[in-house]
Amino acid sequence: MGKIAFVFSGQGAQYSGMGKALYDSSPAAKAVFDMADSIREGTSRQCFEGTMEELTQTVNTQPCVFTADLAAARALREAGIVPDCVAGFSLGEIAALAFAGVLSDEEAFKLVCKRGELMDEAAKKNPGAMVAVLKIAPEVVEEVCSGFENTYPVNYNSPAQTVVATTTENAEAFCEAIKEAGGRAKVLPVSGAFHSPFMASAAEGLAEYMEDIFFSDPQITLYSNYTAQPYEGDYKALVRAQVENPVRWQTIVESMRASGVDTVIEVGVGKTLQNLCKRTFDDIEAFKAETPEDIEKLKN
Repeated sequence: MGKIAFVFSGQGAQYSGMGKALYDSSPAAKAVFDMADSIREGTSRQCFEGTMEELTQTVNTQPCVFTADLAAARALREAGIVPDCVAGFSLGEIAALAFAGVLSDEEAFKLVCKRGELMDEAAKKNPGAMVAVLKIAPEVVEEVCSGFENTYPVNYNSPAQTVVATTTENAEAFCEAIKEAGGRAKVLPVSGAFHSPFMASAAEGLAEYMEDIFFSDPQITLYSNYTAQPYEGDYKALVRAQVENPVRWQTIVESMRASGVDTVIEVGVGKTLQNLCKRTFDDIEAFKAETPEDIEKLKN
């Protein structure tokens, strides 16, 4: 049997009610939500009852998705399912840091709250848009981007899906250029141009915030969004870098597969990452762990 990877969801799949069933059924999951509420009052309420308008504000999305992700991972481990490695998409990497023991749950939660605040501020200072590009290779997307100012590939998701950050003024013309190149393009409903130079001030603020935080060595192999390789060297620099640089998810999946991973379990919200993993390698077994029923199936 090959290795198991837990992958932690990112921003975009949030919904009202996320995590409630695990909170009600798993002591380990409940402990994560209680921890979040002790630091940021109302986090559980937002997860369980928040409106979509509330949940899509970056300052709320990041702590809420972090909590749902980590709670699901802890519920899985409580059920006896233990991974060989972990990775998280964007804010999901912060939950992976906690699960891997690099930070305590409390420090990781405070970090993701600060990250959300800083990225929200940066988005307001430097308004931008994000465009999902489908059906063409990343190299073609890069070529189209080169024809526009302040336009960057920022999420290398799979062989045929790349997300681009650009200015709001460029978005429509960029979508047309992608269509002319044979692809499909869709402007995403997000509040900023994340993982790009638009986020430089957020990255700088996060680096300052982390100065006095102690980062331990991972207790389990943890993949970096920035390098797409296991964490090594300056951990704080990796956390900072991923805020203003591309998420190399496809390469992370390729790296995990090369290490022997053949089973991926998406912990937390939605099934975006398991689908991306399947699009990269059709022989990977991919599952989600979002509800008690999901976890029961995985146990069997």
